[in-house]
Amino acid sequence: MSHNLIEILTIISLILGCFFILSGSLGLIKLPDVFSRIHASGLIDTLGSGFIVLALILYSGFSLLSLKLLLIPIFLIFTSPVSSHAISLFAYESGHKPKAKLKK
Repeated sequence: MSHNLIEILTIISLILGCFFILSGSLGLIKLPDVFSRIHASGLIDTLGSGFIVLALILYSGFSLLSLKLLLIPIFLIFTSPVSSHAISLFAYESGHKPKAKLKK
């Protein structure tokens, strides 16, 4: 690929990553309870960091460094659901209840 195309793809990936992380952090502020906040931050931050790591891989070129960078999103894919589950389980056992509106 040409150098300009790689730079454009890197910038697009960085913008997408920043957008998803920003929307996840807005979810932390706006959502009503701890369970909704954990869901928003766990999903969106994993996707955002994946795009940022993709931008780093594209920018650094395909080498041993890019293989090491590829381990970061793989690690996040496995650890993010486990940590979200542990936090929500602790919150539920501490007495927090979901603020859901049930439709009849």
